[in-house]
Amino acid sequence: MAVKWTGGHSSSVLCLSGSKEGLVASGAEGGDLTAWGEDGTPLGHVQFQGADDVTSVLFSPSCPTRLYASHGEAISILDVRSLKGSLDHFHVNEEEINCLSLNETENLLASADDSGAIKILDLENKKVSRSLKRHSNICSSVGFRPQRPQSLVSCGLDMQVMLWNLQKARPLWITNLQEDETEEMEGPRSPGQLLNPALAHSVSVASCGNIFSCGAEDGKVRIFRVMGVKCEQELGFKGHTLGVSQVCFLPESYLLLTGGNDGKVRLWDVSAEVEKKQKSPVKHIHRKKTKRGTYTKQGGSTNASVTHEEEHGKISPKLNIEHGEKVNWLLGTKIKGHQNILVADQTSYVSVYPLNEC
Repeated sequence: MAVKWTGGHSSSVLCLSGSKEGLVASGAEGGDLTAWGEDGTPLGHVQFQGADDVTSVLFSPSCPTRLYASHGEAISILDVRSLKGSLDHFHVNEEEINCLSLNETENLLASADDSGAIKILDLENKKVSRSLKRHSNICSSVGFRPQRPQSLVSCGLDMQVMLWNLQKARPLWITNLQEDETEEMEGPRSPGQLLNPALAHSVSVASCGNIFSCGAEDGKVRIFRVMGVKCEQELGFKGHTLGVSQVCFLPESYLLLTGGNDGKVRLWDVSAEVEKKQKSPVKHIHRKKTKRGTYTKQGGSTNASVTHEEEHGKISPKLNIEHGEKVNWLLGTKIKGHQNILVADQTSYVSVYPLNEC
């Protein structure tokens, strides 16, 4: 049964972040930001002026009390111990920000917005060092690559996924998900068959820095590998019956969380596909062998079956949670030493599912 964290918000929760010390932050509609303790107790709350939606929150890995938050076109840097006053405030984006990402050296903060632009904020000099403009529609998600502080990936509602290096103003590599899908399709479509456009909603980069995932409106989850200055699609599978709103690699693994507009949360193990095509093993990825088993969690009603193998040549979810609400944000984080999945959705509370078996 999912534990529900209540009392932090009065409107839909839009985003989540977890600190290394077990704290969680959540942002919601109407400018609300709440910090939570490990037991789900609200520790602090702030409402930003202007009441713009808090669309992205991000804890600093090196300083667990520092929190970055985007609200409207602005970014605030906060001390989670005292949320009332901002440590710093930036207004560098021209339209609403959708996603923040911090590079590994924590000197650069990327903010993707509705104009399609990605602003790169130099946190030491407190100014924009780059403005990346190539998406022709909303840039929905951006992610710096671990171990490569000058490199990032992005995706947008123009159905494009891009690889960037900050030494260049133009992307190194671009793919259009819809065009790629059309090329891959075999045989005629049946009359009346509708395809949802592959609007790209979310990207997540694995800890190795070379593998990243993308979730799109066509219900597909795609796994890409960075190969120098270009990328190749390693895997593509139908993850959800409706749009994939969130993808999230768990730390130090190739376990991938996905959430969809179909109200489902799923966990996939893509390590077999990824490692099969690697010439040498990735030293910093440690995978525990997990026994085959069956989950019987209830969330909404959770019917979660665990399997490791690809059945009939298709990948199967390792965990399936019938969450019941459209997923706004997913977070895999350790609370009191145990791995948990936190889900933000259309409601005003945060749902917590234990993930003891992984």
